[in-house]
Amino acid sequence: MKIMMSAGEASGDIYGAYLAEELIRLNPDIRVFGIGGPEMRKRGVSILEDPTSFSAVGFTEILSSLSFHRKTLNRALQELIKASPDCLVLIDFPEFNMRLMRQAVKHNIPRIYLFPPTAWAWRRGRAETLANSGAIIASVFPLEADTYLRAGADVRFVGHPLLDLVDPSNPEIKESLRKDMGLDFKEVIGILPGSRDQEVRRILPTMLKAAALIKEKRPGVGFVLPLSHTVSWGTVEENIIKSGLPVRIVSGDSHLCMAVSDVLTVASGTATMEATIVGTPMVVVYKTSRLTYLLARSFINIPFVSWPNILAERRIVPELLQRKAKPRAIAGEVFTMLNNPALLLKIQNDLAEARNKLGSPGAIMKIAKLILEVARK
Repeated sequence: MKIMMSAGEASGDIYGAYLAEELIRLNPDIRVFGIGGPEMRKRGVSILEDPTSFSAVGFTEILSSLSFHRKTLNRALQELIKASPDCLVLIDFPEFNMRLMRQAVKHNIPRIYLFPPTAWAWRRGRAETLANSGAIIASVFPLEADTYLRAGADVRFVGHPLLDLVDPSNPEIKESLRKDMGLDFKEVIGILPGSRDQEVRRILPTMLKAAALIKEKRPGVGFVLPLSHTVSWGTVEENIIKSGLPVRIVSGDSHLCMAVSDVLTVASGTATMEATIVGTPMVVVYKTSRLTYLLARSFINIPFVSWPNILAERRIVPELLQRKAKPRAIAGEVFTMLNNPALLLKIQNDLAEARNKLGSPGAIMKIAKLILEVARK
């Protein structure tokens, strides 16, 4: 049995890795190959090309990596036709994967889309395109499932894979975890500036300026920054040395860093979903080019950009975007939370309610079984 996967970003690489691991556990004779990154490779996937370190966000930013993605797409299309897999599994990465899917339709290759295009937020026509393609939508949260069901797609609600990978924080063991990590501080702030170099370059300097303001008012505070494998260590280290702040850089372990933190300053994206599951209050920050922001706002049909607010369908954590993402504003939101234990508790309870909308653990097993069921047919 042959399964082809296509994941082009760091988060998709992680989901693809655990999914491949489960597929191989269920069927040791299976061959899994495709587009992905180092995590998928580690778990037995034969990687054709790795675009994860080239991933970009935004309309203008993606131009710099266009030629590489075109080359990667051509390789993927050739291998799809040559290998004729029993199932094609697409994970997020819509601009790339929608093209790959069209070729799969032409060659009658069964297809499953995990994290399909966010048609519920923008480009609603894509829900109908996917419905007409015959792809099965493995849906991770109710709003997505409803949108694709209304478009006539074959939807299976599986819950969110992060529920299998991320544990909610346990306040009783927070102090011991801090000691294990060498974080001997009265309070800890998590700094998560994104999983792409371009995001880090835009967002980290602002977050560190905010951190300096927090340190002035609360001398006993320390900072922890989990570093994704897709981000250059040098870029982060240079900014931290320049800031002179006690920031502990941790390679990976983002969930653990979230769990030991009292409050997070976090770039909008998958990390806000992880933080929702962990249950740590957060200030969501984002900056991109002005053109990208204006284009995105003209298309997006929802009032929020961060996952906790999208899931709750109301503002439960602050979002500071573009010009509002200033050091004093970020520090001010952190102070508001740290100075008000009742507010911190309320946010934690709101995050738990949002987390409950993601279903229950077991998504990776459900998706793996769905892939094998489709492939056998």
